[in-house]
Amino acid sequence: MTYNLLTEGLDEAAIPAKFKDAQTGAINVPAILNSYTELEKKMSSGPKPPKAPEEYCIECGHGMFEPDAEVNKRLHAKGLTQEQVQEVYDLAAEKLIPMIMDLAGDFQADREVEKLIQHFGGEEGWKEVSRQLLTFGQKTLPADVLTNLSSSYEGVLALYRMMKGQDPVMVKAESEGASGHDMNELKSMMRDPKYWKEKDPAFVAKVTEGFKKMYRDN
Repeated sequence: MTYNLLTEGLDEAAIPAKFKDAQTGAINVPAILNSYTELEKKMSSGPKPPKAPEEYCIECGHGMFEPDAEVNKRLHAKGLTQEQVQEVYDLAAEKLIPMIMDLAGDFQADREVEKLIQHFGGEEGWKEVSRQLLTFGQKTLPADVLTNLSSSYEGVLALYRMMKGQDPVMVKAESEGASGHDMNELKSMMRDPKYWKEKDPAFVAKVTEGFKKMYRDN
Protein backbone atom coordinates (compact mmCIF):
# COMPACT_ATOMS: atom_id res chain seq x y z
CA MET A 1 0.00 0.00 0.00
CA THR A 2 1.30 3.44 -0.96
CA TYR A 3 1.01 6.37 1.50
CA ASN A 4 0.88 10.03 0.54
CA LEU A 5 3.09 11.57 3.21
CA LEU A 6 1.69 15.05 2.49
CA THR A 7 -1.91 14.08 3.18
CA GLU A 8 -1.64 11.16 5.57
CA GLY A 9 -3.48 11.83 8.80
CA LEU A 10 -5.45 14.85 7.50
CA ASP A 11 -9.20 15.13 8.13
CA GLU A 12 -10.28 15.45 4.50
CA ALA A 13 -13.78 16.58 5.48
CA ALA A 14 -12.28 19.66 7.16
CA ILE A 15 -10.28 20.67 4.08
CA PRO A 16 -11.92 23.54 2.10
CA ALA A 17 -13.25 22.66 -1.35
CA LYS A 18 -10.82 25.07 -3.02
CA PHE A 19 -7.99 22.72 -2.03
CA LYS A 20 -9.63 19.66 -3.65
CA ASP A 21 -9.86 18.49 -7.24
CA ALA A 22 -13.34 19.37 -8.49
CA GLN A 23 -13.78 16.10 -10.30
CA THR A 24 -12.05 13.49 -8.17
CA GLY A 25 -12.20 15.17 -4.72
CA ALA A 26 -8.49 14.47 -4.25
CA ILE A 27 -6.47 16.99 -2.25
CA ASN A 28 -4.80 19.56 -4.50
CA VAL A 29 -1.40 19.91 -2.87
CA PRO A 30 -0.09 22.60 -5.30
CA ALA A 31 -3.11 24.76 -4.44
CA ILE A 32 -2.29 24.45 -0.73
CA LEU A 33 1.34 25.36 -1.34
CA ASN A 34 0.36 28.38 -3.45
CA SER A 35 -2.01 29.58 -0.73
CA TYR A 36 0.70 29.22 1.90
CA THR A 37 3.14 31.17 -0.28
CA GLU A 38 0.65 34.02 -0.67
CA LEU A 39 0.00 34.09 3.07
CA GLU A 40 3.72 34.24 3.80
CA LYS A 41 4.09 37.18 1.40
CA LYS A 42 1.30 39.07 3.15
CA MET A 43 2.80 38.45 6.56
CA SER A 44 6.27 39.48 5.47
CA SER A 45 4.92 42.69 3.93
CA GLY A 46 3.50 43.87 7.28
CA PRO A 47 4.84 46.72 9.45
CA LYS A 48 8.59 46.68 9.94
CA PRO A 49 10.74 48.34 12.58
CA PRO A 50 12.37 51.65 11.60
CA LYS A 51 15.95 51.64 10.38
CA ALA A 52 17.18 53.09 13.68
CA PRO A 53 15.75 53.29 17.22
CA GLU A 54 15.92 57.08 17.00
CA GLU A 55 13.13 56.94 14.42
CA TYR A 56 10.56 55.66 16.91
CA CYS A 57 7.95 58.37 17.52
CA ILE A 58 6.55 57.62 20.98
CA GLU A 59 3.54 59.47 22.38
CA CYS A 60 3.79 60.12 26.13
CA GLY A 61 1.03 62.68 26.55
CA HIS A 62 0.27 61.41 30.06
CA GLY A 63 3.38 63.24 31.30
CA MET A 64 4.46 60.48 33.68
CA PHE A 65 7.66 59.74 31.80
CA GLU A 66 9.43 60.39 28.51
CA PRO A 67 10.73 57.98 25.84
CA ASP A 68 14.03 56.41 26.85
CA ALA A 69 16.80 56.04 24.27
CA GLU A 70 18.28 52.90 25.84
CA VAL A 71 14.88 51.22 26.07
CA ASN A 72 14.16 52.11 22.45
CA LYS A 73 17.51 50.68 21.40
CA ARG A 74 16.77 47.36 23.09
CA LEU A 75 13.26 47.16 21.65
CA HIS A 76 14.61 47.95 18.18
CA ALA A 77 17.13 45.13 18.54
CA LYS A 78 14.17 42.78 19.08
CA GLY A 79 12.62 43.95 15.81
CA LEU A 80 9.62 45.73 17.32
CA THR A 81 7.58 47.99 15.08
CA GLN A 82 6.46 51.53 15.88
CA GLU A 83 3.04 50.26 16.94
CA GLN A 84 4.49 47.53 19.15
CA VAL A 85 6.89 49.91 20.91
CA GLN A 86 4.05 52.39 21.51
CA GLU A 87 2.08 49.55 23.09
CA VAL A 88 4.99 48.77 25.41
CA TYR A 89 5.06 52.38 26.60
CA ASP A 90 1.27 52.49 26.95
CA LEU A 91 1.29 49.33 29.07
CA ALA A 92 4.01 50.80 31.27
CA ALA A 93 1.90 53.89 31.87
CA GLU A 94 -1.23 51.84 32.50
CA LYS A 95 0.16 49.05 34.67
CA LEU A 96 3.70 49.64 35.95
CA ILE A 97 3.61 53.32 36.95
CA PRO A 98 0.55 52.92 39.21
CA MET A 99 2.28 49.98 40.91
CA ILE A 100 5.43 52.03 41.47
CA MET A 101 3.38 54.94 42.81
CA ASP A 102 1.60 52.62 45.23
CA LEU A 103 4.93 51.29 46.48
CA ALA A 104 6.25 54.84 46.88
CA GLY A 105 3.08 55.78 48.74
CA ASP A 106 3.46 52.80 51.07
CA PHE A 107 7.08 53.74 51.73
CA GLN A 108 6.12 57.35 52.47
CA ALA A 109 3.33 56.20 54.77
CA ASP A 110 5.77 54.01 56.70
CA ARG A 111 8.10 56.98 57.12
CA GLU A 112 5.24 59.15 58.37
CA VAL A 113 4.20 56.49 60.90
CA GLU A 114 7.80 56.25 62.16
CA LYS A 115 7.81 60.01 62.77
CA LEU A 116 4.51 59.80 64.65
CA ILE A 117 5.78 56.94 66.81
CA GLN A 118 8.79 59.05 67.76
CA HIS A 119 6.65 62.14 68.37
CA PHE A 120 4.30 60.31 70.76
CA GLY A 121 7.01 58.48 72.68
CA GLY A 122 6.99 55.03 71.16
CA GLU A 123 4.70 52.46 69.61
CA GLU A 124 2.42 52.07 72.65
CA GLY A 125 1.96 55.82 72.98
CA TRP A 126 1.18 56.20 69.29
CA LYS A 127 -1.21 53.23 69.37
CA GLU A 128 -3.27 54.87 72.13
CA VAL A 129 -3.21 58.33 70.54
CA SER A 130 -4.21 56.98 67.15
CA ARG A 131 -7.19 55.20 68.74
CA GLN A 132 -8.28 58.43 70.43
CA LEU A 133 -7.80 60.46 67.26
CA LEU A 134 -9.89 58.04 65.22
CA THR A 135 -12.74 58.17 67.74
CA PHE A 136 -12.55 61.96 67.97
CA GLY A 137 -12.34 62.47 64.23
CA GLN A 138 -15.27 60.18 63.47
CA LYS A 139 -17.44 62.17 65.90
CA THR A 140 -16.41 65.68 64.89
CA LEU A 141 -15.25 65.75 61.27
CA PRO A 142 -16.62 64.76 57.85
CA ALA A 143 -15.22 61.40 56.76
CA ASP A 144 -13.26 62.80 53.81
CA VAL A 145 -11.59 65.51 55.91
CA LEU A 146 -10.66 62.92 58.53
CA THR A 147 -9.23 60.65 55.83
CA ASN A 148 -7.14 63.45 54.33
CA LEU A 149 -5.85 64.66 57.71
CA SER A 150 -4.95 61.09 58.65
CA SER A 151 -2.84 60.62 55.52
CA SER A 152 0.10 62.79 56.60
CA TYR A 153 2.25 63.55 59.63
CA GLU A 154 1.26 67.23 59.71
CA GLY A 155 -2.40 66.35 59.26
CA VAL A 156 -2.35 63.96 62.22
CA LEU A 157 -0.68 66.58 64.43
CA ALA A 158 -3.33 69.13 63.38
CA LEU A 159 -6.01 66.61 64.32
CA TYR A 160 -4.28 66.00 67.66
CA ARG A 161 -4.23 69.74 68.48
CA MET A 162 -7.88 69.95 67.50
CA MET A 163 -8.70 67.08 69.86
CA LYS A 164 -6.78 68.73 72.68
CA GLY A 165 -8.87 71.87 72.22
CA GLN A 166 -5.97 74.11 71.35
CA ASP A 167 -6.95 77.45 69.90
CA PRO A 168 -6.66 77.49 66.10
CA VAL A 169 -4.11 79.74 64.45
CA MET A 170 -6.04 82.11 62.21
CA VAL A 171 -4.14 82.14 58.95
CA LYS A 172 -4.55 85.45 57.14
CA ALA A 173 -3.62 86.36 53.60
CA GLU A 174 -1.72 89.44 54.78
CA SER A 175 0.73 87.41 56.84
CA GLU A 176 0.89 84.18 54.85
CA GLY A 177 0.64 85.41 51.29
CA ALA A 178 -2.18 82.90 50.79
CA SER A 179 -5.92 82.65 51.20
CA GLY A 180 -6.91 83.06 54.86
CA HIS A 181 -9.16 80.64 56.75
CA ASP A 182 -11.26 80.73 59.87
CA MET A 183 -13.83 78.26 61.18
CA ASN A 184 -16.77 80.13 59.69
CA GLU A 185 -15.09 80.13 56.29
CA LEU A 186 -14.40 76.41 56.49
CA LYS A 187 -17.98 75.69 57.51
CA SER A 188 -19.16 77.74 54.57
CA MET A 189 -16.90 75.76 52.23
CA MET A 190 -18.28 72.49 53.61
CA ARG A 191 -21.81 73.67 52.76
CA ASP A 192 -20.75 74.18 49.15
CA PRO A 193 -22.20 71.47 46.82
CA LYS A 194 -18.70 70.94 45.44
CA TYR A 195 -17.81 69.59 48.89
CA TRP A 196 -20.79 67.65 50.22
CA LYS A 197 -22.47 66.63 46.95
CA GLU A 198 -19.88 66.49 44.16
CA LYS A 199 -17.00 65.66 46.52
CA ASP A 200 -14.62 67.49 44.21
CA PRO A 201 -11.15 66.15 45.21
CA ALA A 202 -9.45 69.53 44.79
CA PHE A 203 -12.11 71.31 46.84
CA VAL A 204 -12.02 68.64 49.58
CA ALA A 205 -8.24 68.97 49.69
CA LYS A 206 -8.63 72.74 50.05
CA VAL A 207 -10.91 72.26 53.08
CA THR A 208 -8.46 69.79 54.59
CA GLU A 209 -5.57 72.18 54.06
CA GLY A 210 -7.60 74.87 55.81
CA PHE A 211 -7.91 72.68 58.92
CA LYS A 212 -4.19 71.87 58.81
CA LYS A 213 -3.25 75.53 58.61
CA MET A 214 -5.63 76.53 61.41
CA TYR A 215 -4.29 73.85 63.75
CA ARG A 216 -0.65 74.05 62.80
CA ASP A 217 2.07 74.26 65.42
CA ASN A 218 2.56 77.82 66.74
